[in-house]
Parts: sequence; structure tokens; C-alpha cells
Amino acid sequence: MTSVVFMGTPQFAVPILEALLADPAYDVQAVLTQPDRRVGRKHQLTASPVKQVAQAAGIKVFQPAKLSQSAELDELVAMAPDLMITAAYGQFLPTRLLAAARVAAINVHGSLLPKYRGGAPIQYAIMNGDAETGVSIMYMVKQMDAGAVLAKRALPIEATDDAGTMFEKLSYLGRDLLMATLPKLLAGEIEAQPQDESQVVFSPNITTAQERIDYRLPARLIDAKVRALRPRPLANMVIDGVVTKLLATTPLAETTTQAPGTVVRVEKHALILAGGQGTTYRIDRLKPAGKPAMDITAYLNGHQNLKAGVQAITDDND
Repeated sequence: MTSVVFMGTPQFAVPILEALLADPAYDVQAVLTQPDRRVGRKHQLTASPVKQVAQAAGIKVFQPAKLSQSAELDELVAMAPDLMITAAYGQFLPTRLLAAARVAAINVHGSLLPKYRGGAPIQYAIMNGDAETGVSIMYMVKQMDAGAVLAKRALPIEATDDAGTMFEKLSYLGRDLLMATLPKLLAGEIEAQPQDESQVVFSPNITTAQERIDYRLPARLIDAKVRALRPRPLANMVIDGVVTKLLATTPLAETTTQAPGTVVRVEKHALILAGGQGTTYRIDRLKPAGKPAMDITAYLNGHQNLKAGVQAITDDND
């Protein structure tokens, strides 16, 4: 059996870990994941999805807050597994740990490297309006997501996809690609391809400032950002003076001469706004600050002042 130490935290990593646990060719000796976090309105201390799977399988779990300064690091190095496999773990791995793998330390990354190195590759692919994204299996090195690529596989981004649907699709794609790649790697049948540094695009973690939509963008990119940040943290605009999270929008084919952010038309069940470059879009579902999520019909009932020609969207809340 090939010994494995697995490192991952969110749901993205779960199908990958489950596949390794189910395959008798692999012996998962330990799992490394982020510490339990407080989540939800009640702030309940909750284990990561990866920890829950590992515990159910009786696998030893390590959860150092900072791996490089932890006592657990020495224990993990001493294990000297054949493979170290990561999938969205959430911390940098010390060089000493990477070197402890007898065969290889590899990562399942949610993009087509060298495009979108960093912590939010799926969100950036959607937000930038890319036609496709994918997964890459790469060697881990000290530099972030810079290792030579063993395999990669593409997947189209549909117009209805958001971060939630793409995370799920790519987690299964990553699982399948990893399980197909490992036998070839162990047999020495793969020649890894160095990444072209001239083509590198970074995708750092999404900041609070990035959640605000630039309403001057074309409608398709406004919609892309809404989908990229759904189901969380959700994108927002200042609509009628209130910071409002957008849950669903629809780019439209019609054009307008109105300035971006202006109401083009109000119907009983529709609010049509002007985007940049003469484009238009419809807001379908939204959540004003301090209020529950609602469809546009309920929202318009309380915003009778939003009429054609009104500048509905501004840069700052009142």
C-alpha cells in the first residue's frame, strides 16, 4: 500500500479524501486540516468538512493554527509517507515537511495553471468572465502554486454557474483526475511540465472591498461578479442609498443610452438597470442591509421612488 498524509479543509477536498480512503491501494495515515471555527448565528464551534470525514474513518487528525510553529510538524515529518496530497488546505507547508514525502508532495488546485495561482481561483475565473476553468495536479514547492504540473483537465463555466456549483463540479473533477494520475506518478510514467511564468495570473483571497460591484462594468461582468461571490460572501451595490447584496441578476440583450446605475425601466416584477457600455441587466433577487433576502417584486413594493431615469446606484451609502 502507498502511505498518504492528506491535507485539506473545505468541502472541495472531501470527495478527494473519500476516494483515497475507499481505494485499498492507499493507506491514509493522517489528515491535516484547519482548526475548528465558530460558524452560524449561534457561533457554534464546528469541525471542517475534511475533519468530519477523517474522524468518521478513524484517521488521526492534526489541526495546528500555524503549522510551521507547531509540535505537530515534527510528528508529521517523522511519518515520512510516500505521498503528501493537499487540496485547499489553507496554509503554506514548510519545506521540511514537503521534503519528508518519499515519492512526492502534490496538490489538487482548482484552476488551469499557471492561470489563477492563489486562494480564490474559482471565484476569479467566474468573475473575469472566463469560458472555462479546471483542475491541475502539481508538485508542491515553496512558492505558491508554482510547481511543475503533472496533469490538468478543463471544464466549461456555464452561464448559470456560480462559485457554489463550480466548487462542487471541480471537486469531483479533481478527485477523478488525481485518482487517474497517481498510478502513473507512482510508476514513474509522468513527465511534469514546468509552468510558463510569463502566463501567471494570481487570484488572492477575496477582500471585503472586492465584494462591492463597480456598476460601471458591462452587464455580463456585473452578473459574473454576482455569481462569483455566491453563495458567499455575496457581492453588493449601494442601491437607493443602502448597501444591498445581490443574489441573482440577468444580463439582457437590450441596449440603452442611460448612464450606468440608472433605472432603465420598472415593471411589476422587474427592475432593469443600465450597466456600462450601453448594456442592461435585471436584478432578480437581493438583500438590503438589515433585511431578509427577497425577490425584486417585494423589494419594489417598498421602493416606489425607483422610476425610469432615476440614478439608483451610487458609489457610497448615505
